[in-house]
Amino acid sequence: MTLSAEPQAISYDFSLPSVDGPTCIASAWAKTPTPLNAAEKSVTKDKIKRLLKAQNAVIVAHYYVDPDIQDLALETGGCVADSLEMAKFGREHPAQTLIVAGVRFMGETSKILSPQKKVLMPDLDATCSLDLGCPSEQFNQFCDAHPDRTVVVYANTSAAVKARADWMVTSSCALAIVYELKKQNKKILWAPDRHLGKYIQEQTGADMILWDGDCIVHNEFKAEELQLLKERYPNAQVLVHPESPASVVSIADVVGSTAAMLKAVVEGTASEYIVATDQGILHRMRQLAPNKTLIEAPTAGQSATCKSCANCPWMAMNGLANLLNCLENGAGAISVEESTRSKAQACIERMLDFTKNHPDLLAKAQHGFVKNIGAA
Repeated sequence: MTLSAEPQAISYDFSLPSVDGPTCIASAWAKTPTPLNAAEKSVTKDKIKRLLKAQNAVIVAHYYVDPDIQDLALETGGCVADSLEMAKFGREHPAQTLIVAGVRFMGETSKILSPQKKVLMPDLDATCSLDLGCPSEQFNQFCDAHPDRTVVVYANTSAAVKARADWMVTSSCALAIVYELKKQNKKILWAPDRHLGKYIQEQTGADMILWDGDCIVHNEFKAEELQLLKERYPNAQVLVHPESPASVVSIADVVGSTAAMLKAVVEGTASEYIVATDQGILHRMRQLAPNKTLIEAPTAGQSATCKSCANCPWMAMNGLANLLNCLENGAGAISVEESTRSKAQACIERMLDFTKNHPDLLAKAQHGFVKNIGAA
């Protein structure tokens, strides 16, 4: 059976800060896979299932990717989680080949924590605007200009950027870790998301300087449109990721990681939820809370238009066909140079040790972990 034609490529803008000048706008391409028809999907899934078993491989998927991939991961003993839980799952699982369905920094993180394993990705060009907007060379210059500061980076960064960091954090543990660093009188250099950094700075009171990056998905949520939607659904809880602009965060009933939002829907008493994050998460939310009404937060309307429209274009590059290509041809192999890998591993392990040894200090979103949700 012949699968789909060549995917189409679309250009997306992202913020590219400069160490000694203003932030500019750069562009990157994302390829949109041609959807498979029902017969193609069935054949492709069957092939993937057989090859996973034959090759001692497992699918490790992010919950922003194609719902078909999420379901296939769970059906075959893999996981659907955030980038950190994906990497931890891959390290702990006995499979010797990890098929990481997500964006490139997720594959790199898996390789950093599991260097002895083969890590494959459906498309190595699937990237992230936060990663693109924080090139390692410029970031090193930024760090060199502030040698007295503790370097804390978000998970959405390259292995090379992590190699320069003292700490890597996720949005579920960032508040706790930065607060502890503040208690130690540490001054923080934060990268790359300015919205999340500003939120953490306001919540902790830490002395922080911020890289000027943003997520093209969360940066597009609009406070004016969200407020209008809230008026239409007055009983709905508003769930917002702190990568969103402050004006959007200020409207939220729950501000937190993807895990916090999933937990709020699964365990909350409200019947309606307005969700301000990538729409890919709605698939897992509906599976875990089928009786709840989920409403997508607006990224456009009378006040503006949108480009990503709450759907990461690089996450969307993961498809069944290119996942099958990983297994059939070994395509999409991730490699991280050893000196970079070992340095990057140090900042990740520091975070893992902290979260293991100080569970009482973690953000409330971490409590009540739900299997196959993970902490984002």
